[in-house]
Amino acid sequence: MALIPVRKAFSGSSDLERFKLTGDDGQSIQNFRIPSELDPSTVPGLIWKGGKEADVILYEFFDYNCSFCHQAAKELNKILSADTGIRLGLINNPILSLGSMQSAKVQQAVLRIYGPKAAYNFHLELIGQRGQKDGTLALDAALAAGLNREKIEETADSAIISDVITRQIKLAENLGMSMTPAFVLAGTGTLGWMGINSLKKMIMSARKCDQVSCV
Repeated sequence: MALIPVRKAFSGSSDLERFKLTGDDGQSIQNFRIPSELDPSTVPGLIWKGGKEADVILYEFFDYNCSFCHQAAKELNKILSADTGIRLGLINNPILSLGSMQSAKVQQAVLRIYGPKAAYNFHLELIGQRGQKDGTLALDAALAAGLNREKIEETADSAIISDVITRQIKLAENLGMSMTPAFVLAGTGTLGWMGINSLKKMIMSARKCDQVSCV
């Protein structure tokens, strides 16, 4: 799991077990309340997958060089394909390397030029690749997808894109998202990849009682 020094969640609580949650590996899942004033839906540059009529909204904070994000992306896409009642919002948290930051900027350029569908497909392509990602690899992935490499590179280097990434990183910091991937579901933040079965249980609880656990 990709780690950086742990920051305290914005809520001010040092207790990272709001609910008793366990991952597929049987380990406890760190989780905490998300303050309503830090609504992830308000951050610019979200990549949405799923319809607006969905009854469950899930946010993922990720880094393109996070191996657990690579694993989670495949499983999340399966969930979205099977359940049209879930909407996923992707938010960059490029904490691992300069290459992660460069990749995030290319992704945002694709979103700005080509829209959310192309950006989500680009996201799956890039995060699905093995090895270290950087700006060059991200631009090559865009070119392979039939997109305009030069136009994307120019847009990725713009002040507008830098501002969007900065605001996404700031949100992650304020929420205490100290590792990738991290998720927000039903007003609760969770740290790390919990596994597909545990995530499905959380989604079921969100539908039943509007919390990640109804126990």
